[in-house]
Amino acid sequence: MRQAHEKEDRDVTSHPSRRAVRGAFVTTAAVVAAVLPTTPATAQPSAADALAKFNELSQKATQLNQDKLKAQGDLAAKQGELDRAEATLATAQEAARLQRGQVDLLTEVSYSGARFNQLSALLVSDSQQDFLNRMSALNVLAADNAEAMQKLTSAIDAADAATRTADEATDASKKLLAEIEQKSADLQKQLNDARTQYDSLNASTKSSLKNAGDTSTIQAPPGTAGKALQFALDQRGDRYVHGATGPDAWDCSSLIQAAYRSANVSIGRTSYDQAKAGRAVSRGEVKPGDIIVYYSGQSHVAMAVDSVRAVHASTEGVPVRIADIDSIGPISVIRRISD
Repeated sequence: MRQAHEKEDRDVTSHPSRRAVRGAFVTTAAVVAAVLPTTPATAQPSAADALAKFNELSQKATQLNQDKLKAQGDLAAKQGELDRAEATLATAQEAARLQRGQVDLLTEVSYSGARFNQLSALLVSDSQQDFLNRMSALNVLAADNAEAMQKLTSAIDAADAATRTADEATDASKKLLAEIEQKSADLQKQLNDARTQYDSLNASTKSSLKNAGDTSTIQAPPGTAGKALQFALDQRGDRYVHGATGPDAWDCSSLIQAAYRSANVSIGRTSYDQAKAGRAVSRGEVKPGDIIVYYSGQSHVAMAVDSVRAVHASTEGVPVRIADIDSIGPISVIRRISD
């Protein structure tokens, strides 16, 4: 049998027409092999992968949003410094105008031919006492003018320096804001891509994400922290929007700021500022109303409902709702605003 197969192979390879047929078969097989993948095709991203990517980009957007808000706050502060510097300069310029009148008077007398000095005082004096009076007046006037000019010069120099400093700071803040705006624009494109993936999720997954979760009545404790917590709980179901400040849409830090504002406590606008508010407490000490700041960059913030749960505005596409404290993200710091 083996000899028969060998003979057949010899016949195929030796006969010209048979060689052509075999060559055509080999060529066709090579083409097919080139077209068909030699390894399994790369699978399309799963719904879970798309959601994970969306969450990743949203978290970056949250940090950029906080950076942008901080830059805007810095810009406002620098503008305040500039306004104060300009007010100082205006005061100095008014002082210059008043003091310059005395200098102009002396200059005018000097140009009219009178030398207002010791010799001229001696020549025009009627007596020794008159001379002394004139010299005393001259010295007082000269001293006053010298002091006034010195103060004027110092004030103008200080105001000019303050103005330059404020201008430089304002330019730096504007540049920073422009950079962050560009980063926001770049991230927006990535976020749009993530939304496309998000849109591919099945209906049940989307419904789960849009669910406001536990909206049952929760009794907040009395006091300042309890009042702030009650405000945050009342916003459950509201939308998350980067930069929003209510009343029906929030970002993470605006919700916390508004909650404490409702309790007549002023805290910073950004999660960075809120991470420094009040005093630090440990994870085991958490109680209602405490502020919980997440991630190493401190870019997200929530409010403790109790020792286990927190309410927060989490990310775009997800409403304000309650979540397990430790499931939200890695905790950076916990702050207690009011005992």
